[in-house]
Amino acid sequence: MGNKYYTPDGFNDQFPGICGFKRELESRLRTLFLLNGYEEIETPGVEYFDVYKEFVEEEELYKFTDSNGRLLCNRYDGTIPTVRFCAGRNDTLPVRYSYIENMYRAGKQGGGKLSGFTQGGIELLGAGGAKSDAEVLAIAIKSALEIGITDLQVSIGQVKFYKGLMRQLGIGAEEQVKIKNAIANRDTVTLEKLDISKEDKETLQMLTEAGGTYDTIDQILPRITDEGAKEALGNLKEILDIMERYGFLKYVSVDLGLIESIDYYTGMVFKGYTYEVGFPIMSGGRYDDVAKSFGKSIEAVGFSISLTLSITALMRQEKYSPAKGATVIVGGDFEAATVTAEALRAEGTPAIVDTTGMDEEALNNYASEKGIETVMFMDGGNA
Repeated sequence: MGNKYYTPDGFNDQFPGICGFKRELESRLRTLFLLNGYEEIETPGVEYFDVYKEFVEEEELYKFTDSNGRLLCNRYDGTIPTVRFCAGRNDTLPVRYSYIENMYRAGKQGGGKLSGFTQGGIELLGAGGAKSDAEVLAIAIKSALEIGITDLQVSIGQVKFYKGLMRQLGIGAEEQVKIKNAIANRDTVTLEKLDISKEDKETLQMLTEAGGTYDTIDQILPRITDEGAKEALGNLKEILDIMERYGFLKYVSVDLGLIESIDYYTGMVFKGYTYEVGFPIMSGGRYDDVAKSFGKSIEAVGFSISLTLSITALMRQEKYSPAKGATVIVGGDFEAATVTAEALRAEGTPAIVDTTGMDEEALNNYASEKGIETVMFMDGGNA
């Protein structure tokens, strides 16, 4: 039969009930983003390869050429196109943008991840400091709660802290890669083998531990002498203070070993998790250097949430309610059925008119199979 009946690996069709449920969640996010002042933009699903080449490994992009031989790629995320959009304008800063769009990532499938998925997010451009960081983090938490993810855990870290600590310990660039990987993998054995003092090893091993809030910061702070690292810890404390005022501190834990994408992010970073999926459903952070790729200097912080992964989690957590189609089917006399169905639709009731001429028994059987709650059979104007 070939491949014409199937979707490519990593891409799925959306069934009606799931698709309707997804649209409902998208609507909730749009409302939340707008209420917080984030205006929606829509970027093309295709970008020039040059837009992403500094930020994404080439093998992770779906690449192709246009009719003029120029190298293009599918949209990998919402952040980079939003920065490109902002950098090409002269709007008064700060600006707040939101998006809900499909993303395409090669080689990212498996374990619930798809190569094609829907992501919603916000970007706050032209604003620095902990208050801006906290605004984005708070909206990220609100977003998860808004779509029904109540069992939420958000890990928050600070890239500047890690960079400052490396300066303090005098760690070279090559050794930093080994340390970064060891911390990310919670590999204390590798850290123990480093040719540094026992005290410095203990400090690095503290980065493999997570779960606290203020206490995590307070425990490591006496060991820190680098001013940049101290400032980063102060940034985290201020964010925690704001989360506490929001009532969101219960969702947050400090993870000083959260240093992935260190070349992309420049400050606060976070990842959000829920049970029944093995990947973060949302992530974000500060990325003040990205706009330099587009010839601008723009402070920036943002986050994105995967609606696709979130729906997978909600289904596995038995919090999924498939969207319903028509609740009424009207058959029998076609003219009377049409008038009745139009009246129902005018009242907001989804209704189907039988156009195939089923008798009453067949109509009832059809409705039963399709989960349609009400059957109306018309005999020239009467049900």
